[in-house]
Amino acid sequence: MVKNLVVIGSGVMGQGIAYVSAIGGFYTTVVDIDSFQLEGAEREIEGLFQKGIERGKVAKKDREEATSRLLFTTDLKAAVKEADFIIEAVPEKREIKKQVLQQVDHYAPAHAVIATNTSTISPTELGSYTRRPEQLMAMHFFNPVHKMSLVEMIKGLETSEQTVEVVQMVAQKMRKETVVINEFPGFVTSRISALVGNEAFYMLQEGIGSPEEIDKAIKLGLNYPMGPFELGDLVGLDTRLNNLRYLHEKLGEKYRPAPLLEQYVQAGRLGRKSGRGVYDYKEKVNSHD
Repeated sequence: MVKNLVVIGSGVMGQGIAYVSAIGGFYTTVVDIDSFQLEGAEREIEGLFQKGIERGKVAKKDREEATSRLLFTTDLKAAVKEADFIIEAVPEKREIKKQVLQQVDHYAPAHAVIATNTSTISPTELGSYTRRPEQLMAMHFFNPVHKMSLVEMIKGLETSEQTVEVVQMVAQKMRKETVVINEFPGFVTSRISALVGNEAFYMLQEGIGSPEEIDKAIKLGLNYPMGPFELGDLVGLDTRLNNLRYLHEKLGEKYRPAPLLEQYVQAGRLGRKSGRGVYDYKEKVNSHD
C-alpha cells in the first residue's frame, strides 16, 4: 500500500506531480537542494489550488485536506527513509539522475518503489544505478501535469509486474490515464513529438512560414492542442535539443537537430523559462507586474 510519496525536484514537473499526488490522497513530500526553489514551488502549487477552486475543479475542503498532506524539505535522507513511493523529477541529465537515484536507493526502505520522470532516458540504465532495478520504472508525466491526462509508463528490462501494478495504481489515484510500454529510445510520445518539433524548426529555417502560421496550421489542420513552437517554448528548447541529440545518437539521421534550434539554444532563447524562445514572453511577464 502506498501512503507516503516523495517527489524529488521542485521544478515545473515536480510541482505538478506534487499537486496531483496531494489531490490523489498521498502524503507528499517535495525535496530540493535549493531552499529558494522550494519556496517558489510552494507558492506555485498554492496557485494551482487557487485556480482549481476558481474554475470549480477543486472544492475548498479538498484543497485544505490536500495542502495538509504536503511537506517541503531540503533533507533527502529524512524524506525518503519513510517513503513507500519515490518519484525522481530532476533535470533530464544522466549524471544528475544517477546521483539522485543512488542516494534514494541507499536511504529508502526495501519495499519502496522508485519511478523516474523521464521522456527519453532508458529505465533499464537508470535502474542499474540502484540495487533494486526490479522496483524501478519510468513514469513519464506531461506538462502541465495537472491538465494532461496521460502518464506514459515504461518498463525496463528488470521491472517486475508487481512494480507495474503499483505504479499504475499510483497514477490512477492521481486521476491519470496510463499506457504501459516496453523500453525503446524515445518511448512513444517523445519520438513523435521530437520529430514534429524538429521539422517545424526546419520549416522556419527554410522560410516556409512564420512561427505563428506554422503553429496555426498544425493546430487547426491536424487538431493539435498546441503548435510545435508553443509546445517547445513550454517544455524548454534546451530540453527539446537534448532529447533530439539523444534520439539522433540512438535512432539515426532523421532525428538530427535543426541548426536553427541549436542557434536558439546557444543564444539563450530557451522558451518561457528564459523569457524568450521562438516567441517573446518578457512583455507578457511585465504586463502582469
